Amino acid sequence: AEKPSGHKRIGVDAFAKILKEQKLPVLDVRTPDEYDEGHIKDAVNIDYYADDFKKRIGQLDKTKAYLLHCRSGGRSGRAGKIMIDLGFKLIYDLAPGMNGWQAAGRPVVAK
Repeated sequence: AEKPSGHKRIGVDAFAKILKEQKLPVLDVRTPDEYDEGHIKDAVNIDYYADDFKKRIGQLDKTKAYLLHCRSGGRSGRAGKIMIDLGFKLIYDLAPGMNGWQAAGRPVVAK
């Protein structure tokens, strides 16, 4: 079977399943303040609005797949496109964002 590739927008259940089964790294592209209010356990915060966003994202291992999210799906949508342009192979993007994750009763940790 062909390995999945590209920027895939997925729902909460699919995101949670991949997180649990594949233990992929989670990238949270919200602001540090938003991150501190509540984030997915072990998520790495790389602020989409920061001047060095592209540089920081570009330093990650492009051979790995990543789970990606923001608050409502806008920033992660743009971040995912940037990542594919930078040469990343596979990005799973939480389409409804943290809003959808929390609305579905999924766990978050606050600072």
